[in-house]
Amino acid sequence: MTALTIAIQDSTTMLGRELKHTLRFPLLLVSTILVPIVMLVLFDYILGGPIGLGLGDAAHGASYVDFLVPGILLLTVAAGCGPAAINVHTDMSGGFIDRIRTMVVTRGALLAGHVGGSVVRTLGATVVVTVVALVVGFRPKATLGDWFAVFGIVAAFSFALAWLSAALGLVAKTVAGANGSTLPIQFLLPFLSSTFVPAASMPGGVRWFSENQPFTPVVESLRALLTGAPVGNTAYLVLAWCAAIALGGYLWAQAAFRRGAR
Repeated sequence: MTALTIAIQDSTTMLGRELKHTLRFPLLLVSTILVPIVMLVLFDYILGGPIGLGLGDAAHGASYVDFLVPGILLLTVAAGCGPAAINVHTDMSGGFIDRIRTMVVTRGALLAGHVGGSVVRTLGATVVVTVVALVVGFRPKATLGDWFAVFGIVAAFSFALAWLSAALGLVAKTVAGANGSTLPIQFLLPFLSSTFVPAASMPGGVRWFSENQPFTPVVESLRALLTGAPVGNTAYLVLAWCAAIALGGYLWAQAAFRRGAR
């Protein structure tokens, strides 16, 4: 049996452990689903009328709910960062890492299991949020190929943010700190992107930040795919951001894991 095969088996075992924890303690998963749904209902039913009228042609002819839902899907991905950081920190501070070190387990398999579990939870939450969006009036124009592309973008961005969340969970001092360290990812960056309004409608400095941070190209790519608009070169920018965030998060998490294990 090769080292790669053993590493895959160990990572799969840790992934199964993480998914079992999710089923036993579903509250974190429920919050990951509930927050985007509350935002969807709030902005569609309460704020959607004034915002939709104010957007005018900036919404590219789509109704506000069609403009909004791609951003809500991104918000769902971001909401998964908190549970990922909390779970990693709990393992690090609760002594599970010490027990793993006494066993013949591939180094890094534990973090891979956490990251894989976070991606699976996020994809499941995204499906639920999409169904709710269809109920409240979302009418996508995406083809089957577009839906596969949406799935791929959500999975890739979730994978990247999961590694970043794992690193934040490892360096946090407390569980509350682990959750709090992800709040900029869960709320600040989505709100300062084109999630709720186009970046072009923002004031100068905010517009520059919105146009040059990773959440905006992800939202724009999802929006183009779901509304039938041309994607252009935005997809390549999304892949570049996902690769950069995933690589940075992975290297940071591995370094923090080695320090914590010592």
